[in-house]
Amino acid sequence: MRVTIFGASGLLGKALMREWSGDAVTGLGSRDADIRDRSRVRQVVEETRPEWIVLSAAYTDVDGCESNAELAFAVNRDGAVNVATEAKAAGARLLFLSSDYVFDGKKTTPYETGDARNPQSVYGRTKAEAEIKLLAVLPHCCIVRTSWLFGTGGKCFPDTILRLAATRPALDVVDDQRGSPTYVVDLARAIVSLCRKNANGIVHVTNAGDCTWFEFAQQIVQGAGLATAVRPVRSEQMARPAPRPAYSVLSPCRLQALGIQMPSWQDALRRYLEQR
Repeated sequence: MRVTIFGASGLLGKALMREWSGDAVTGLGSRDADIRDRSRVRQVVEETRPEWIVLSAAYTDVDGCESNAELAFAVNRDGAVNVATEAKAAGARLLFLSSDYVFDGKKTTPYETGDARNPQSVYGRTKAEAEIKLLAVLPHCCIVRTSWLFGTGGKCFPDTILRLAATRPALDVVDDQRGSPTYVVDLARAIVSLCRKNANGIVHVTNAGDCTWFEFAQQIVQGAGLATAVRPVRSEQMARPAPRPAYSVLSPCRLQALGIQMPSWQDALRRYLEQR
């Protein structure tokens, strides 16, 4: 199988390049191919002749998106449409990475794939609008929603917590936002499986289980053997430009129906700390 990955230099992209074996995989970072440039996307697709395209390239600075909305939509929505259009022209399948931020966070039970989109941030709107447009261009594309990504080789929550814990006696972390941490190694392996199964439609892919950021930080500090105290605070005490969903746990039902099981986030964190 020939696979082309847009966004290969990102946290997930690096994991995809490491984990994907047995197929002809071409990875391109943003410096190699800016997805806002449709002619460049077309050139890449013509040169690599993919059977599957994985689109993990995105502007993922959630707070940055609030002040750079034009750029966010240009990359996350319009860039995605460029890739989908060229995938359709080449007869290639497409897997697109989306986000829990397409939801408003008002539920108290896991979000199903068919639940209504109601994004509360610019980043969430860019992903929600991209989903709608991609399904119009390529009705059989695969949209993978995920959340709280972490891994080695880039900026992520555990990396930040460990760096701060090394120099501070205590850390304040929000305890009123609940979701599912997702290890990019496990996400990458699930993506490989989805492509090999010719999956389509919307699939939620996160590590199993859920927690608050405070609970996640506690586990990180304890797992690393550090003595730093972790203190729970409310979101309003840690004001950020972009609103975060209070609850964004994603239901694994569709993923499990495809025969894919994800390890727990606690197991994933243990492996991350060992690798780090």
